[in-house]
Amino acid sequence: MRVSIPKHISNPEHFKKQLLSWSQQFREVVFLDSNSYPQKYSSFDCVIAVDAFTSLQTDYHNAFEDLKQYQQTTKDWLFGYLSYDLKNDIEELKSSNFDGLHFPDLFFFQPKKIITLKGNKLEMQYLLLCDDEVDADFEEITQVEDNAFETLSKVDIQQRISKTAYVEKVQKMLEHIHQGDMYEANFCMEFFAENATINPLEKFQRLNTISQAPFSVFFKNNKHYVLSASPERYLRKVGDTLLSQPIKGTSKRFSDPEEDQKSKDFLASDAKERAENIMITDLVRNDLSHTAQKGSVEVAELCQIYSFLQVHQMISTITSKIDAQYAPIDVLKTTFPMGSMTGAPKISVMNIIENLEETKRGLYSGAIGYFTPTGDFDFNVVIRSILYNQEAKYLSFSVGSAITSQSVPENEYEECLLKAKAMHEVLR
Repeated sequence: MRVSIPKHISNPEHFKKQLLSWSQQFREVVFLDSNSYPQKYSSFDCVIAVDAFTSLQTDYHNAFEDLKQYQQTTKDWLFGYLSYDLKNDIEELKSSNFDGLHFPDLFFFQPKKIITLKGNKLEMQYLLLCDDEVDADFEEITQVEDNAFETLSKVDIQQRISKTAYVEKVQKMLEHIHQGDMYEANFCMEFFAENATINPLEKFQRLNTISQAPFSVFFKNNKHYVLSASPERYLRKVGDTLLSQPIKGTSKRFSDPEEDQKSKDFLASDAKERAENIMITDLVRNDLSHTAQKGSVEVAELCQIYSFLQVHQMISTITSKIDAQYAPIDVLKTTFPMGSMTGAPKISVMNIIENLEETKRGLYSGAIGYFTPTGDFDFNVVIRSILYNQEAKYLSFSVGSAITSQSVPENEYEECLLKAKAMHEVLR
């Protein structure tokens, strides 16, 4: 049981910063920020969950069944992540590439303290075992002063796959496409730093300021951190309605309004980008159909252009009504990993990219989000994100692009560098 205490906040933006600074004292933190991005489908402007009362941490073996048991037993708010390698629990697949991060494949926790913000309305939802701390915590949060960060040593970022090797690998993918093994695949490469010492809070604040993405996350599980400026939603459930918003298609932003509009128009009419997006939309429709009421899968938006501070993106929105016989976890299991980060046909693609990529994806291209007590959920796609193992001093971020028969390897490489720009800027 939780106690729920409402409060009124006069300056939500400032309060969010205070909230995030206050949260750093806890071992587990999930801070989700929509950055006031104009979107139709949003429950909160910001939510923070801290301090695990119970938790589930496991590798991919039987992970979805374990999560189902945990979610159905607790019937409470749960926050956490699904890593990409849970694919190995769903299909006969493996992940044997290099892993410098060593995050668990799945981690969720039931927080003692949850604070949600919508407009000026704050709600503090505390488990009964700590509800006497509400007023003291609120007082403490509002007393937090702006952080002064010490300057740490520069992070030396290396590229896992050279441009030459990248081009060769994309050529191999094109051969697979011409042989009929696949139609489209998301191919990723890693940037990394060893012996990296960063202040995760400072880096997240910088990344969030220059990106202002609608699915931003600061995540902490002891020494494991994710600093995410994700523009992409994986899947949301409200009542019996499911909603997925895959991104496929990227173009540059320009400071000159005319140039910027040209870039946007070019993306909207680009036959290759539209073909990519439509293929993935079709794949998501198929994934959702596994748990949908008959005839309920619909494409609400096709190939719409959304603008973010760093890039323009092409996004489609697919909805369905969940059939009553399926549990929330069944929906995740039948749609994961998300189509935008795999390709079509999904299983064939996952095998091919595993052989050509050189890093285990882990939490990159997985999902971070939450379940409500009634079994609703909302998850992002972990892209445009810095992952950091503080103990191992290993820092990593990956980027990818969609390879189709029309792909020019050099252009795909440039798209990867464009997506990596914000992370590079923050870590310099």
